[in-house]
Amino acid sequence: MPSRKRILVVGGVAGGMSFAARARRLDNNADIIVFEKGDEVSYANCGLPYFVSGEIENQSSLLVQTPASLKAALDLDVRTGHLVTGIDTERRIVRVFESPDATEPTEFEYDELVLSPGMFSGIADYPGVTEVRSRLSTLRTVPDAIQLESIAQSASSAVVLGGGYIGVEAAEALRSRGLEVHLVQRSAHVLTHLETELASYITTELEANGVVIHANAQPTGFSERDGQLIVALSNDSEIVTDHAVIALGGVPATQIAPESIAKTDRGLIIVDENGRTSAPNVWAVGDAVTHVDPITGALRSVALAGPANRDGRYIADAMLSTSFRPRPAALGTSIVRVFGLAAGATGANSRELIAAGIPFETLHLHANSHAGYFPGSEAIHLVAYFATDGDERGRIYGAQAVGRDGIDKRIDVIATAIRGGMTIDQLADLDLSYAPPFGSAKDAVQMVGFVAQNVLDGTTTLWQARDLEKVMAESLILDVRRADEFATGHLPGALNVPHTELRECLDEVIAAANGRPVRAHCAAGIRSYLAHRVLVAAGLDSATLSGGMQTLIAYHGKDILTHEDN
Repeated sequence: MPSRKRILVVGGVAGGMSFAARARRLDNNADIIVFEKGDEVSYANCGLPYFVSGEIENQSSLLVQTPASLKAALDLDVRTGHLVTGIDTERRIVRVFESPDATEPTEFEYDELVLSPGMFSGIADYPGVTEVRSRLSTLRTVPDAIQLESIAQSASSAVVLGGGYIGVEAAEALRSRGLEVHLVQRSAHVLTHLETELASYITTELEANGVVIHANAQPTGFSERDGQLIVALSNDSEIVTDHAVIALGGVPATQIAPESIAKTDRGLIIVDENGRTSAPNVWAVGDAVTHVDPITGALRSVALAGPANRDGRYIADAMLSTSFRPRPAALGTSIVRVFGLAAGATGANSRELIAAGIPFETLHLHANSHAGYFPGSEAIHLVAYFATDGDERGRIYGAQAVGRDGIDKRIDVIATAIRGGMTIDQLADLDLSYAPPFGSAKDAVQMVGFVAQNVLDGTTTLWQARDLEKVMAESLILDVRRADEFATGHLPGALNVPHTELRECLDEVIAAANGRPVRAHCAAGIRSYLAHRVLVAAGLDSATLSGGMQTLIAYHGKDILTHEDN
């Protein structure tokens, strides 16, 4: 009888347990041992904020599997409370403290080793941290969530430090419990992967629900005064509160990986397309490993449950099966709920494309979640990026969307299109389901294709909200909204000619332009597109604002508008 292969797994949850379960299905004789330093090895970490909020009532609902259930169903040897402290890749040895009371590590030999260490999101060594430690929490484990839920029942206020996914979800959860909540964000807006013009909707939603946002600030120290926690900020202000949740992101928990396992400067474990590390018979999966961005080629982390679960399966296939495929490059498709809004994204954003030196065009749409004449239709604010030149002409690079309904559907369709290598033309050609309660005859996804087609074939030319200062200095701003809309606020120096009157007023526009380009806009971009076609036919240098005044205000704020007559 052949000897049993010993496979050790360091770290559970999404990546490690997905691998272990698939490995057992592929090799019923292997000796598979999972070491997990915490008390839970398979839990719904994405559900933790919703336990804090009370939407998930029972903590048992967060536990996907237990060591006992995994032993019974899959004959997996899962050992919680086991801390791996060292790896010797030459001897194929893992050193493990088998209990909190252990004084010496135990050595375990392996034939194959899978690392799934995740990210460490501890509490940084700010001044005063030690003295106020009982008032500080993180939100990454089930015990974290249980502690924070208990605190939320008695506290009256809290501050959340960090405006990423966990930060905004924690802020929502605590606010829904009735606490006064402050959210501190080190950059200009929360959810920094979002474009400014979309993040502004999230900011508005947070503030409308009572969350106080401190942007461009970060903690510099902690103290206590009169029984309250004092959080000092880098902008020389302070927040007086009961408790603080630290959600400032994490660092790869890869300190145990020896030099024989190559890492990036940031500490991410470098793996190939099959999850292999630079050390023989050592593999890695999860938040702490590298992914090659399929759009930009950048080496990055993708800290999402979906890719971790999928990659664990593919690594098991590569290790134990004679038929396997490389793990696919992760697009980073994601979605988050912020009170009544959802924010979704897939592929690259503008900052990533610029950093990679990739030319692209951006378009903005404000479409309906379903037919506008059917009750309950909500706005979908959507941004998409695509290639306009060269061999990649028409390639879809990414998309983001914010709204109250239908965001997941649109982002998932575009993510599928990107994964399938579809072009803008093929996006426009999609045959999507339609009935008034569910969508529109021209769905938002198809509209991305239609507008992009217009850009590619020269039917339309876009100008962008980010270029406002330059446009105002060099061009005539033509506001083609109705006069009553214009009176509610407009750009200084703009000429108002409603698009329905434009043909009769062309001489006025030509005289006002006086040889300058004409840059048109309306509320959302449709009327200014119609005006653009008239202006081009008249021989003018014309462009239409992508997304119209809605995008302009979302990007710059209402302070750019004036109510003075021109």
